This record gives sequence, C-alpha cells and structure tokens, in this order.
Amino acid sequence: MRRVSVIVFLCFFLFCFSYSANAETFTPLEKQGFLTGINCLACHSAMKGKIRTEKGNLVDVNVDGERYSQSIHGGFDCIACHKQFGMNPHKPTAMGDVPKDIAVLASKISHKAKVDPVALAACSECHGDIYKSWQNSIHGSNVIQKKQSDGASCIDCHGSPHYITSKKTETSTINKKSVVRTCGKCHEKKELAKKYNLGTHILERYYESFHGKKYILGHQNAPVCTDCHSYHDVKQYEEPMSPVAWNNRTETCGKCHKGATKKFVAAITHKPIGKDNPIPYYFGKSLTVLLVSVFVFIVGHVILEAFAEIRDRVFRKKEEHHE
Repeated sequence: MRRVSVIVFLCFFLFCFSYSANAETFTPLEKQGFLTGINCLACHSAMKGKIRTEKGNLVDVNVDGERYSQSIHGGFDCIACHKQFGMNPHKPTAMGDVPKDIAVLASKISHKAKVDPVALAACSECHGDIYKSWQNSIHGSNVIQKKQSDGASCIDCHGSPHYITSKKTETSTINKKSVVRTCGKCHEKKELAKKYNLGTHILERYYESFHGKKYILGHQNAPVCTDCHSYHDVKQYEEPMSPVAWNNRTETCGKCHKGATKKFVAAITHKPIGKDNPIPYYFGKSLTVLLVSVFVFIVGHVILEAFAEIRDRVFRKKEEHHE
C-alpha cells in the first residue's frame, strides 16, 4: 500500500510539472510582454523623423518614452488603441481583430484620422459617454456628418494621446491656464472663421473683457471658454440646448452672477467693438475721457495750489517787508 501511494504521488508530481511546463510554453506572447508599450518603445523611442505611408500620409514614428510613461495612458499596451496591429508588428495590419463598433466608428472618421482611424475611434472604448457627447456636439457632427477634416476631435483639444496628462497639471492642454489658448488654436484661424462664419478676434475680445483680465491676472475663478460653452457637447449658440443660447444665458451667467437678468447677459459678447457692437465701444471711450478729465483736474488743482503757496510765501512776504 505504501508503495502504491509513492507511485501515485510521483505520477501526480510529474503531471503537475508537465502542465506547468506546457502552460509556460503556450503563454500568449502579449502576457510575456512582447506587445507591451515597453517593447514597442524600444524602436519607436529611438526612431526619429517621419515616414510616408503607401497612401501618402506622413507619420511621425517617434514616441518619447519618458513622456509616454508619465502620461495617463502610460500603463496601457500600444495595441489597446492600435487594435489593427497583430502579434507580429512586421505583418500587415488587419481589421479582422478590431471590434465591430470600433471598426464602424473608424470608417466614419477615416477622413479625420487618415493615419490610424482605429486608434482615434478606440477612445470610445474607455470614454464611451464622453465620445457620445462629442458625436452630438457641433464639433463631432462637423466631423462625422459633414465629413470635415478640420472639425475638432479628441486629439485637437487634448493633444497627442501619447502625452495626455491630467487636466490638473500645467502641461495639460485643457488645464485652466491653457484651455483658452487651446480653443484659440482653431477659433483664431481666419480661414476657419471665414469658412464657418465664426466671429473674429475671439481671444482678443476675451482678453479685453473683465473675465479675460481676471484670467490674465491668474484669478482661479475667472471663467474660461469651457465654463460658458461647455466642452465635449459644445453646441452652436443658436441651438436650444446650448448653454449660451439666448434663453439659457441667464442660467449660465447666473452660476457666477446670481440674479443675472436679460439686460445683464446682453452685454456679454465676443463681437468686435465697433459699429456692430457700439455700447461697449462708446462706454469704453467715455471711461477713457472721464479718467483723463479726472487726471487733468487733479494735476491742474495741484499746480494751482502750488502756485498760490509760492505766491503767498514769497511775493506777498516781500510786499509786507517793504511796507
């Protein structure tokens, strides 16, 4: 009986050893680290410059490994977004392994992301609700429905997905200190303003405003573009759901200015100062005239006082002395 137990134990030991060896042998490559970002970066962090694809698109092949590791996506495998790449990076890409919903979305934005639409569509996998909001926004509809490649998508605001950092960091393009400049990258372009009939000098008008001056001075509560217009679900200002639609402005402005009325919100605009927007123009001129008048009055008053003092102390004393 004891001999049988020893034989059974040895057989069990050999079985476990064999299973362990086989399991290690057939462990998927990605679990062994073959497709992790580290392995991809071994080449892409060293490669410099751009290459031209068969379709004629220029691709920057360099990825800064240190910046990528410090980004919020730094812990992800590259194929989490670049889904069409297989186990062997030297094999042609294949759409067969891409989830159907991602593939469908990628086909809708292929004119926007000519190099890798799958990677741009893959944002929806982790950020589903945000992606839906963007699709329904003026930016998203411009890309998906109107097929405009200059419509804003994730990377236009957040920058390269390889280097996205938390919005709380100053390096983030959507940090409060940077978001006005980020919006201005598109809204300050004359060709886009002309194409979409947008207002001009948007940033200039913002910086001239009371909100903009507080922002320049670094006031933490100074409103920026996203505070009034929202961000992922930005609507055209005439749409009823837009927070800056006429009927919604009192509520939007009322978040900071309690009791804001229609008269109050009417003064808030990005229109250039001039004939089309005369109230702030003439009000500003009036303030300038008032300021200069007060300054001239004070200086004149001081000069007259000084003259009177000199006259009394010097000239009149001489007259009294002669008398």
